[in-house]
Amino acid sequence: MRRLRAIRVFHRRRAPARRLSGTAAAFAALALAGCITPVDYGKIRHAAYVADPRCDPKAGAPVDGEALPLFVVTSRLPDCRTSDLALLVYRGDRVRHGRFAAPREEKVDGKTRTRTPLALQAEGDWWRALQAETDRRQGRVLLYVHGYRESFETTARDAAQIARMTGFDGPTVAYSWPSQHDVFGYMVDETNMYHDVRNFRDFLKALAEQPWVKEIVIVSHSLGARLVVPAIAYVDRAAPSADSRNISNIILASPDIDRETFERDIADGALTPAKVARDRHITIYVSLRDKALAASRALHGYPRLGSPYCFDPFEAADLKARGLPERCYPVAIPGLTVVDTTDVSRGSTGHSNFLRSGAACRDFVDVVAGRRTRPERIATHVSHVFRLLPDPAAPKNGDDSICNRIPDPEAP
Repeated sequence: MRRLRAIRVFHRRRAPARRLSGTAAAFAALALAGCITPVDYGKIRHAAYVADPRCDPKAGAPVDGEALPLFVVTSRLPDCRTSDLALLVYRGDRVRHGRFAAPREEKVDGKTRTRTPLALQAEGDWWRALQAETDRRQGRVLLYVHGYRESFETTARDAAQIARMTGFDGPTVAYSWPSQHDVFGYMVDETNMYHDVRNFRDFLKALAEQPWVKEIVIVSHSLGARLVVPAIAYVDRAAPSADSRNISNIILASPDIDRETFERDIADGALTPAKVARDRHITIYVSLRDKALAASRALHGYPRLGSPYCFDPFEAADLKARGLPERCYPVAIPGLTVVDTTDVSRGSTGHSNFLRSGAACRDFVDVVAGRRTRPERIATHVSHVFRLLPDPAAPKNGDDSICNRIPDPEAP
């Protein structure tokens, strides 16, 4: 009851910011009222989860690559106590490597549960398997970094969808950090994401330095952008000049990163003039209907890169006076393209349009393939920003088919 009263007081005393949705305002109110899920060590010693040898596989241990076609690097704590391996919400004692397949629904004792086939692999074996798969294709690797409120199962589902939808001609690697998969675990997710910065940047550097990797396509979602953007800048500084050139195609979907910080730092970081001259490019997918980013803005106080919210009311008024949508985008930077998916937003939160909206999925597929222009994009008053509009010829409720998505009624 005290928490409920605190929420009512919050709404009375602090009106939500302009365009802050009811869901976002409620999330912010709950957060400020103390409804944040704390970290609980759990009832089992973490050492017990990893005591089985499958959590520390020896070199040469067999892994069925055909049954487990996708690759994973993770700092999550694994659970190797039962026949089905799992990756938990806790931090692991070290980074591990493995293979997995798309999750599938199974009935156990009359109940439906999601199972993700998974096997851990010795690091050296994992790198050799990744090289074999890369050599067999075109030398391209797709690296997916998830965002807030994800379990390994949801990450695996999205990574598998990206591989299917794009028909990517190389291996897909999911980097899975210990997100809590909890709507009120946002602060913990932020903490774990920052804790994982060194792990991720070291892995990205190792990947970029492999001579057999000709191109790395990086896709990050939501909070994952705060891992990806500084890590690329780190690799550029730390790797020999010939190495990080293979990081050329970077996609930030609904990035939960401070817009002004990005604008200030990106030209000295991942989009330096030298890298842009070598054909590096960043594509950002944004939406004004993104409730998750509206909530993040309420918590952080400033607009997120993935939402074209006008923090400056005078800029919004000027746009309205010119008959333009009141949407404010990051400034023009060489090597940067912004795709506005507001008008084709899908899902209850609008936070995953690149996986849910047919129009956004088509655009995303082309960007992954290296195409930077599409006739479906509508030019705006800003040269580097394009809008996506609904296709009147597209069938209603056809987004899952276009996006090659397996519907999940429990997903947001």
